[in-house]
Amino acid sequence: GNILDDYSRTDGVWILTRNKQFYETNNEKECAEKCEAERNFTCRAFLFTRKKLQCLTLAENAKMTVTFASTDTVLYEKIIYLMQCKRGIGTDYRGTEAKTQRGIPCQKWAEKIPHKPNYTPEKHPNAGLEENYCRNPDADENGPWCYTTDPAMRFDYCAIPECEDQCMQCNGEDYRGEVSRTESGLECQHWDVQEPHMHGFILKHYPEKDLKMNYCRNPDGELRPWCFTTNPNKRWEYCNIPRCTTPPPVSGLDSQCLSGRGEDYRGRIATTESGNACQHWNAQFPHKHGWVPDRYPCKGLEENYCRNPDGEKKPWCYTTNSNIRWEYCTIPPCDRTEQGIAGMNNAPVQAPVTEECYQGKGQSYRGTTSVTVSGRKCQAWSSMFPHRHIKTPERFPDADLRENYCRNPDGDSSPWCFTTDPNTIWEYCNLKRCDDHAQE
Repeated sequence: GNILDDYSRTDGVWILTRNKQFYETNNEKECAEKCEAERNFTCRAFLFTRKKLQCLTLAENAKMTVTFASTDTVLYEKIIYLMQCKRGIGTDYRGTEAKTQRGIPCQKWAEKIPHKPNYTPEKHPNAGLEENYCRNPDADENGPWCYTTDPAMRFDYCAIPECEDQCMQCNGEDYRGEVSRTESGLECQHWDVQEPHMHGFILKHYPEKDLKMNYCRNPDGELRPWCFTTNPNKRWEYCNIPRCTTPPPVSGLDSQCLSGRGEDYRGRIATTESGNACQHWNAQFPHKHGWVPDRYPCKGLEENYCRNPDGEKKPWCYTTNSNIRWEYCTIPPCDRTEQGIAGMNNAPVQAPVTEECYQGKGQSYRGTTSVTVSGRKCQAWSSMFPHRHIKTPERFPDADLRENYCRNPDGDSSPWCFTTDPNTIWEYCNLKRCDDHAQE
């Protein structure tokens, strides 16, 4: 492969560093070769200036020192020194964890107190035995370790998380690996092209989803990473990404009150705002659904507690009333300060628009009805689950495709929406045409 594939590139950045070497090179590849061959220090990055064709190999990267803007400069950092996770047993781990899984500080590899080491920087110059960082110089199957500063414990293993570019946590929303074939072996279509399949998943519309090259990703909350395929007869398919063996990182305390949309709510309220008891998430009666706890391990779908797994306005649940499929729940708000912050982070709060009817074909309808004629809940326009589509807010900016409200972006006969029922792609909405005379 390309030698630059092992580096992360940042344009227009210079970093301040003491240990550096200057070289005259013709291009970035030659500069990378100088970095690989550097013997004066451990080369973690290099700077390349296009006009002067100047190459600087560096002992530090942006994580270790100060950065500032420099128009004509490109910074290349070795990915291996940016990673704080391990791949496999971690023989190439070069992160900065320096304490054991029990919290005991590590002994420096070059020191002989309190333990005389068998593995030293002199004996193993390519094992990255710097400072007192956790390493795996002997390919131990249990992963990176270090000699400890506790005289009673010679060595211990370190708690280094697995890299999610090799495996996936939860449903793989954060997977950033380079698998680019589907589970049946089909090659993935590049995200930035529209052939053979047209789609709305464009990097500029989803900047935080890392839609690079043709790598498998999960930008829409699917079961696991997927991609569009290069086979004209197969629009998309899941990718075979193994699940990580280490538990997902804890993202703060689970909220017992309503903050923002309540996606982190993990309280035990199990009745809807109208008083209906919630159906258990692992049950399919009286309502069949796809939100099965085993499929979505990080959504908190325990018992029959109200949750918000799909980015709704607030927590909800399926009800035990066979006539009412689902309803929102009333969750006590967190303190006003938190609510204020949450409000600032989300879209401006707007008073709901009461429009129970539509004029003409309903292309001007801007009400908040989100139920179809058969009583099915509408899918959010920005979501691709359970149905993929191209009727996105970005493609139809004048159609007011907010939330999951009924709209008519394509000049159909009346307002409609995609449904959250996997077996029913779309339906017209439960709305009546306004009486034209009354409107006048």
